[in-house]
Amino acid sequence: MRVLVTGGSGFIGQYCLAQLHARGYEVHAVSSVARPGTSTVQWHQASLLDAAQTKTLVREIKPSHLLHLAWYTKHGRYWTAPENLSWAQGSLGLIREFTEAGGERLVVAGTCAEYDWSLGGVCREGVTPLVPATLYGTYKHALQLMLDSWCKQAGLSGAWGRVFSLYGPGENPQRLVASVITALLKREVATCGNSGLIRDYSHAEDVASAFVSLLDSKLEGPVNIGSGESATLHDIVETIASKLDGRDLIKFRVPPPGSSGEPELLVPDITRLLSTGWTRRFDLDSGLDDTINWWREQAGQLRV
Repeated sequence: MRVLVTGGSGFIGQYCLAQLHARGYEVHAVSSVARPGTSTVQWHQASLLDAAQTKTLVREIKPSHLLHLAWYTKHGRYWTAPENLSWAQGSLGLIREFTEAGGERLVVAGTCAEYDWSLGGVCREGVTPLVPATLYGTYKHALQLMLDSWCKQAGLSGAWGRVFSLYGPGENPQRLVASVITALLKREVATCGNSGLIRDYSHAEDVASAFVSLLDSKLEGPVNIGSGESATLHDIVETIASKLDGRDLIKFRVPPPGSSGEPELLVPDITRLLSTGWTRRFDLDSGLDDTINWWREQAGQLRV
């Protein structure tokens, strides 16, 4: 089994590489910058937005499996960025080259932003309406629809992993969990808005193992990826604060109901994911401990 991983140096992808190797895959990963190979991963340099480079890459590797995680993810911009179109186009080209090279099984990363957020609630594949409210969600969903048709026509086995909320070591420091941890480690005030929102936050390593389990299964179509554990943002922030003795530094903002444009409850039904045999490593408490210790190490502080 030879797998090509895109986004292998990313927040989720970095955890996938070793897990795939442990399952017996010959692991190839692609990056737009040169990276040294290791005993477990062969790195290739190419731009997936360049059709010629994509064709050369896939024909050189001839992967049997494809785990496509790469996309434009710059914090604060990806929701509305025109790069979403470029990545949808580049992804279609990659999938076509993979198919023509004899590929057998692929899994592509989707997003909870494909769902109709005006409804909120527990999102279920094939039940909850798909009405994206952002450019990012729209192009992801468009790619999922085209992938589904392509797989049926080409006789290709494929699945689509819809990711919900994330946290973990290496997260962008502007995102919720990382921003609270880094502020409290510096003994600075941390602010949390929309604290009443209920979300399912997963450790990035668990999300990676979900993708690997999905790739290693025969399950097809959309599959929600989450932890199965939900909490309010208020409780998540309070838990971090208690671990860092920083409750006096937390400031909660409670905007008027409906002003955030986000549903109060947005969590996944992960029944389909669990059918692959996947189990998580971290619950929220242990995952936050792991993440806090990583940020402590970055700051040169002792582990707790």
